[in-house]
Amino acid sequence: MSVTLERLRSINEKLKRKIEEKKSVESESDAITIDAQNIIEDSIESINKKLLSKIPQELAKTVEIDETSDRVRLENLVRMLELYKKLQIDKKASEVDKLFIYKAMNISGIGLKEEDFGEIREGKYVQIIAITYEPDKNGKKKAKNISLGYFGKAETLSKESKNEIIEFVLRWRYEKAFQNLKHYKILLGKLK
Repeated sequence: MSVTLERLRSINEKLKRKIEEKKSVESESDAITIDAQNIIEDSIESINKKLLSKIPQELAKTVEIDETSDRVRLENLVRMLELYKKLQIDKKASEVDKLFIYKAMNISGIGLKEEDFGEIREGKYVQIIAITYEPDKNGKKKAKNISLGYFGKAETLSKESKNEIIEFVLRWRYEKAFQNLKHYKILLGKLK
C-alpha cells in the first residue's frame, strides 16, 4: 500500500481539525503541538525502505540508491524489475545489476520516436536491443547490439505485451538518465 500525496494531505487536514477541536476545548497553553513535517518525512522514509527491499542489493549498489533516494526513481526500478522477469529478460541477462553497463537500449519492430510512438512495423520482428561500444581490431570504438529479448513478429504481438516491452525500455532509459545526471553533477562540482 503506497501513501500518496493526497493521502498525506488528508492526514494533515485531519490533524489540523483535531488541533482546532483541542484548542476550543482546552486553553491555549494546554494545546498539543504536532509536527506534521516529521510525520510526512517518516512516512516517506518508510515507503522508500519498503520499495528498496524489493530491489536486489547488487542493483541498488550498482545504481547507488538507498532509502534517501527519490521515491519516483525507486518506484521506477521496482516496476522495471517486474517487467524484467515478466518479459523473461532475466533469461538473456541473468545479472540484473549488469543491465546498466549498456550505453543505450532500443526496440526493433516498434516505433519509439514521437511521430511513430508505439506503432508496429509490419513484417518486422520485435526485439529489445541493448547497445554497447567495444573496440574493434584497430582499437576504434564500434557499436555492438545485444538482444535481450525476442518476441516474434510485430503484428502478432498483443497490445499488452507491446506496451510492456515499450515500458521496460522507457523505464531502463529513465534510470539511465538518473545515472547520467549524477555524472554531470560530479563534473560541475569539479569546477567549484
